Amino acid sequence: MFGRVSFPQLLFASILGIAGGIYIYQPIFEQYAREQKKLKEKLELAQESEEKRS
Repeated sequence: MFGRVSFPQLLFASILGIAGGIYIYQPIFEQYAREQKKLKEKLELAQESEEKRS
């Protein structure tokens, strides 16, 4: 059913698949990074305001 696939062909297909997955999901990764940055900034602001109150 399956023909023989040489190692270079298998390696090329694997690299191509990983690169394609990264390309497709890149916007999701970027959105996650932006959200984490916003949460970190909010947390820092909350800590600063708490320190000023003390």
